[in-house]
Amino acid sequence: MASTTSPGVEDGWGKVADVFRANFEGNPGEVGAACCVYVDGRPVVDLWDGLADREANRPWTGDTIAQVASTTKGATAICAHLLVQRGQLDLDAPVTRYWPEFGAAGKDRIPVRWLLSHQAGLPIVDGPLTFEQACSWDPVIRALEAQKPLWEPGTEHVYHAVTYGFLVGEVVRRITGKSLGTFFAEEVAAPLGLSAWIGLPEEHEPRVAHFEDAAPFTLEELLAGMIATTGLDADTVTAWVQSMWSPDAVQMRAGVLGGAMDPATGYFRTREWRAAEFPAANMVSDARSLARMYAATVSEVDGVRLLDPATVEAMTAVQTDKTRMYGLPPGLEIPAERSFNMSLGFWRACPPMPMVGPGSFGHPGSGGSTAFGDPDARVGFGYVTNLWNYRPDDPRAANLAEAVRSCLR
Repeated sequence: MASTTSPGVEDGWGKVADVFRANFEGNPGEVGAACCVYVDGRPVVDLWDGLADREANRPWTGDTIAQVASTTKGATAICAHLLVQRGQLDLDAPVTRYWPEFGAAGKDRIPVRWLLSHQAGLPIVDGPLTFEQACSWDPVIRALEAQKPLWEPGTEHVYHAVTYGFLVGEVVRRITGKSLGTFFAEEVAAPLGLSAWIGLPEEHEPRVAHFEDAAPFTLEELLAGMIATTGLDADTVTAWVQSMWSPDAVQMRAGVLGGAMDPATGYFRTREWRAAEFPAANMVSDARSLARMYAATVSEVDGVRLLDPATVEAMTAVQTDKTRMYGLPPGLEIPAERSFNMSLGFWRACPPMPMVGPGSFGHPGSGGSTAFGDPDARVGFGYVTNLWNYRPDDPRAANLAEAVRSCLR
């Protein structure tokens, strides 16, 4: 392991550092990673270690940034709730109040809150779309305007893996005249001094960690991991996986955006991907910025507080406990707190993602990154990695969060 670990650990927080080091020796291990914890608006843990690029033998430093996948969604939600707090966005208003063209194909009565809670029935785009079209934004917006919902909006939910960012981002753009990435840069990143971007400027490319994939795993390992993290029985988990992750299932189709995001093309390793704005999936950040951002939603950070307590309370009310998960076979019920415990843009604490307490809220990212806040403990937490592990029982962030919990006791 490289000797670049930062010294940023206050007294009483050594257990987080111990777990961070242990992650490098565990399974799946680490190539490079960083973890940061804020409490009451100040950092108590700020760690990094390993290699930002194994092939080049480039060490991970305090300046390294990494792709964080769907951890982006939490930042996008924060942008939307800033507008709610300012009285510019009404979550119960129809989307068409802000985006009139959205109302085609039976979507005229969808309220904004269903976009944030994955209940709008728009997880896929029929396409076809190219990657270049997706990067240019407007073709995806036109496709979503024409798209018919897969279900009666508001009656079911399923993860809008990529479309979430375009749906929420376009509402923000219609209200402010700014793209989501620009709004985030000006209203969140700049006031807090974050190294975080949705649409990475080219001058920061040398700082980006090169990510690689952890070892593949079998279907049996996937099922065992989901059983362990959800606490559901084997028959339920098997039926759930078979319905949601077969090649033609909606969850698989949701990730490719009408063909624009075919993983076989390797688009997610390109400069074009990082330069574009995909507000569901392509933020580049360090752990420090993620922790600082969430800390500013639950406390004041160097004079900046993004969201007030009333906004946080309203935006973190669970929504997916009220509707059924789309695509499940008849008779199969998956409780939200065991699967997709989603509020208005944020996961809430639940067995698959316990965070640090019942009030915690945040968002994980494919590969392992995680960021969250907790209003009771006044915690902001960020973890990023460049060894992407897709197993549901990835222990790295979970072990770090458990260490934070133990230090708070």
